[in-house]
Amino acid sequence: MTSEIKKQFTFRVSQANPTEMVVILYEMTLQYLSDAKEAADGEEREEYRENVRRARNCIGELLHSLHLEYEPARALRQLYLYCIRRLSQAEAGWRPELLGEVQSIITPLRDAYRQIALQNPAGPVMQNTQAVYAGLTYGRNTLTENMADQSMNRGMLV
Repeated sequence: MTSEIKKQFTFRVSQANPTEMVVILYEMTLQYLSDAKEAADGEEREEYRENVRRARNCIGELLHSLHLEYEPARALRQLYLYCIRRLSQAEAGWRPELLGEVQSIITPLRDAYRQIALQNPAGPVMQNTQAVYAGLTYGRNTLTENMADQSMNRGMLV
């Protein structure tokens, strides 16, 4: 994952409601799977393993965030456990073909949660974050970001 993509995910996390957080985790998983496929094509074994581990960690986070008292959570739990097993097999046995299988499970879930996120009126999970203003300044084709309120009191308050 490039540093630019990481910055985009970081910004999105700071502005996301609980449902959007799930969408972001799905998208991060898909990005790591894509990066692992590229590494496998280039025979870069260590990078492949690292991206598979990161994808597995994202799915693990999704697994641990389930509320099992609700009905769809048990079915999602089984899907997540299956994906984690397949990713473990893909990593241990250098089986990049299994990444596509996991990707085909995660993609429809991401799409479904994306639709749900549009209907969730909840505000951002993180309070007291920096305001980011993006716009065209000092150039015709360059996008710059301005961080307002550079105070030390930002992020999550405990």
